[in-house]
Amino acid sequence: MKLSVNEGAHEITREIMDQKEDLDCTVKELGNGTTVIDAGIEVKGNEELGRLVGEVCLGGLGVVRHTKMHVGDLDLPAVVVSSDHPKIACMASQYAGWTINVDKYFAMGSGPARALARVEKKLYSELDYEDDAKVGVILLETREVPPEEVTQYIADKCNISPADLYCILAPTACIVGSVQVSARVVEVGMHKLHEIGFDLDKVRSGYGVAPVAPVAKKDAKAMGITNDCILYGGRTFYFVRSDDKDLADVIKKVPSSSSKQYGQPFYDLFKSVEFDFYKVDPHLFSPAEITLNHIESGKAYHAGELNPDVLKLSLESAK
Repeated sequence: MKLSVNEGAHEITREIMDQKEDLDCTVKELGNGTTVIDAGIEVKGNEELGRLVGEVCLGGLGVVRHTKMHVGDLDLPAVVVSSDHPKIACMASQYAGWTINVDKYFAMGSGPARALARVEKKLYSELDYEDDAKVGVILLETREVPPEEVTQYIADKCNISPADLYCILAPTACIVGSVQVSARVVEVGMHKLHEIGFDLDKVRSGYGVAPVAPVAKKDAKAMGITNDCILYGGRTFYFVRSDDKDLADVIKKVPSSSSKQYGQPFYDLFKSVEFDFYKVDPHLFSPAEITLNHIESGKAYHAGELNPDVLKLSLESAK
């Protein structure tokens, strides 16, 4: 049976809409029929809303739960994420790979609608996945409600009616922003494996835990501390079918510490390169710690470690 990330996400989105008062979000229908859910612009939102948005982004193919974790002497709120379909849930759905840039409107798009639009042609060709649902759900990381022409553009790319499009809005510096970024810990590891050329079909399931950052005063600072929760506080486990020799070679390249730019809060690094993403080593974006569990032999390959010192520096800068 073909998995539809948009149909799975739509079910969770309807749940959010039904509980909008308890979740502290608002639901609005634009003139063209597009449903817009504000999860952090004019509303506060809450942790439970962030958890559900995390599951929306996974296309209904993953589970996000609240927990807490110790990183050094830090006792932090955290999320646990798991998926038995990590390639599709993480890379074909959750990954923030669609830049929405229409006239003067800009937002990063993530979530299952990407699998309808397939704007990232090379990636989806490599994933060998597309969704043909008649409904689309997208998360926009933004502080601006998209005008109708933007939602029309998204719907057209997805080959659906704008009335069948659901846009969830959450800036980085809000409760939902903090939770849903940490809920990407498994995805960040999958993306790194893809970047170094590992066959994602060999990854049968993924599990991860990452602390949730406090809400920063500004989005730029929030981008730094939420990333650091994964780079220096994220721990992931993947169950794979592959040659042992492959795993021994791969594991050393995966954790964030494999990057030459590892070792300082992300905001400080980003500022030092004049906020130019192209000057940031793409290999930095990875969980702090990773374990590959070989299904056939039961052997575990481990690399990286949590870095409480840098994480503490980062979180304290948000105050």
